[in-house]
Amino acid sequence: MQVLRLGPRSLRPLRYSAVRCVVTTASAVDISASTSSAPTAIPLGRVEALWDTISVEEKAALRSQLAEIQKKDWKQLSIDEKKAAYFVSFGPHGHRAPASKPGDNLKIAASVAGLLGVSYLLMLGVKAMAPAPPKTITKEWQEASNERAIEQKMNPITGITSKGYKGAGFVQNN
Repeated sequence: MQVLRLGPRSLRPLRYSAVRCVVTTASAVDISASTSSAPTAIPLGRVEALWDTISVEEKAALRSQLAEIQKKDWKQLSIDEKKAAYFVSFGPHGHRAPASKPGDNLKIAASVAGLLGVSYLLMLGVKAMAPAPPKTITKEWQEASNERAIEQKMNPITGITSKGYKGAGFVQNN
């Protein structure tokens, strides 16, 4: 019995080391392939148009290039360099990207209206299948409860049988 328990556990390090070898080999190939490609130079006048299509390495290279450019006197920078620096620093990308696209407001409004319609239909269906209301909430029953309370002299200090009482008593339906 001990042999059976030790058997699979003794094989685990071999199995996991083989998987680990394959994984580390594959990732080493991927890393070397990704670092071998040099980022291409991006024209600063087209940064806004190309920002979403360029790779992370190219974005990092562009940021470092713009950091070097910004060390110069700002009066000597071209308009394209200033626009590129502003876009990379404050442009609508990353966490500053708009949460919704143009035209999404109409879709949201239509979805909300549809959900309200479905919920209204569901409410009507539940109301149609509901049992009849109890007889104790009818106006006649509540008026009879008032008469019974007066007969029994219920709550003579502040209630329905008190002197000068002008409330509705048990009547809740108007």
